[in-house]
Amino acid sequence: MAFINTVFASFMQFLPKWFVKPFAKPYVAGVKIDEVLDVAKNLNDKGFSTTIDILGEFVNDEKGAIKVKNQYSKLIKSIRERDLDSTISVKLTHLGLDLDFAFCKNLMTELTQEAKRFNVGIAIDMENSPYTDSIYKVYSHTVKIFHKVGAVMQAYLRRSFSDLKNLNNSKLVLRICKGIYNEDPGIAIKDKNEINKNFKLLVQTILSGDGYACIATHDIDLINSIERWIHNNNISKNRFEFQVLYGVPMTKTLNKLKSKGYKVTVYVPFGSSWYDYSIRRLNENPKIISYAVSYTHLTLPTKA
Repeated sequence: MAFINTVFASFMQFLPKWFVKPFAKPYVAGVKIDEVLDVAKNLNDKGFSTTIDILGEFVNDEKGAIKVKNQYSKLIKSIRERDLDSTISVKLTHLGLDLDFAFCKNLMTELTQEAKRFNVGIAIDMENSPYTDSIYKVYSHTVKIFHKVGAVMQAYLRRSFSDLKNLNNSKLVLRICKGIYNEDPGIAIKDKNEINKNFKLLVQTILSGDGYACIATHDIDLINSIERWIHNNNISKNRFEFQVLYGVPMTKTLNKLKSKGYKVTVYVPFGSSWYDYSIRRLNENPKIISYAVSYTHLTLPTKA
């Protein structure tokens, strides 16, 4: 079955969207804001926090970036109106970073001011390596406006520990993930064990300092290893949280973490750009093919 799933996933990108859409359902919380807000409410009711992402990367012009910014503004207001336990996650190329740095910085500044007004946190997503410096510059600027602005660090990048030393302070909110972009070996660690080692180092460094760590991984062995370190070092539960992508079938592990009183946040993407995102998720986890055959609605998986 694993081989069949892998082969089928590799052909998904050549199939029409109407065929792919049922397989995307576990990973994407709809197309409209009302749909994703309903999903977020359902997750909140089950004890999960959420962070909501409008799918998409890059825009053709400044008009497109402003449109995305306005969608996020509406999302922020709606989160507060519905009193949801949710933040938003933003890719800066979606706000025009690839067009003009100053323009993107200004848009993100406006969005941060709106988020501060409604007290809704923001995570600035990391992207591939040409944008790393610019993303951290925008983060360093916006976190001075609103302390609930966070950033993301990829454990497979060789530069990450140095970046952490430069960013680490009492206001730091940092999501640590392994990294998904195809980077050159000179930039990125390729060995899985070394990536995990660096992941743990980054989390431990944050928690040994004054920052807040968002531990974003589906690697159960890695989660267990970090959780043991947290327990052995008496790290306060208000210093960290665990994060997972919407639709990843690991509910047993998540419920175990919740039962220990840990905060668990689900990264919930939605929007009209669901197709490219879904193809990437299916290629990363071909097991979702067989799982999605019997999956008929948008919710967290019920199997571990």
